[in-house]
Amino acid sequence: MTITASTTTVAPATARTPAPKAPGKLRAWATRAPLLPALIFMVVVTQLPFVATLVISFFDWNALYPDARSFAGLDNYSEVLTDPDLRKSVLTTIVLTATVVLASLVIGLGLALLLDRKFRGRGMVRTLLIAPFLLVPVAAALLWKHVLYNPEYGLFNGLLHWFGGDGAAQPDWVSNTPLLAIEASLIWQWTPFMMLILLAGLQSRDSELIEAARMDGAGNWQIFRHLTLPHLRRYLELGALLGSIYIVQNFDAVFTITSGGLGTANLPYTVYQSFYQAHENGLASAAGVLVVIGSIIIATFALRVVSSLFREEAARS
Repeated sequence: MTITASTTTVAPATARTPAPKAPGKLRAWATRAPLLPALIFMVVVTQLPFVATLVISFFDWNALYPDARSFAGLDNYSEVLTDPDLRKSVLTTIVLTATVVLASLVIGLGLALLLDRKFRGRGMVRTLLIAPFLLVPVAAALLWKHVLYNPEYGLFNGLLHWFGGDGAAQPDWVSNTPLLAIEASLIWQWTPFMMLILLAGLQSRDSELIEAARMDGAGNWQIFRHLTLPHLRRYLELGALLGSIYIVQNFDAVFTITSGGLGTANLPYTVYQSFYQAHENGLASAAGVLVVIGSIIIATFALRVVSSLFREEAARS
């Protein structure tokens, strides 16, 4: 008796294998991991104090009477916007910032055009022109207050005496023109910053286009007006925005040269007065928050200008 075994073929069950993790995500996290300590440090150092300042700005809080602290809502902000002294400091801040930025841009543009030409000793001249921007702001303000402005031994009055003799006027520059004295020191310090930005813009021009314009008979003024100035528009905007961000927050020159007197108190100095002299923590915090908000608005426009510059450079390349 023969038994024939029938073989039945059974298809093996397909095992469900887990989907592998995307290597791109792991690579991204591995790239970001070394930056996490720096990010945490920045949050702790910058954002937490700002949040504390924002909370304090909603309280009526005088440091001399800590037990009388109470919630004030938006009263501090209302006082900042309606107080005559604070409004005057806002106007002073606007005038100071606009004057310094515009003058620095104009002088910086002239120096950038000069340094864009080839001449003997250009490297040394560039280094000397950059030097004022590298000084500590307080040291620069002290230099102008004592070395240049001092009515007894300052350089300005010394030059007047040298050219005019014993009968030459010896003005007290800080007392006679206090705001102009601060503006001159800031223009001297910030002109190199504008010069570097505009010089970078000049050196990114298309040399072939300039040469073609010269071959067509265009003069220096025509090239500057129709080619150079339109090309520098973005760089001028960038310099104005970045300069405004820093000069709006300037405290050193006002504190060192005039101590906020003679109508030169800007908003940062007023915040200092409210906090350290009047001990009004809530009011000073509200004013500080408004300064930060204004700086963020200006910085937003600055970042847009920088992004457009990068896009234009990428399109050219």
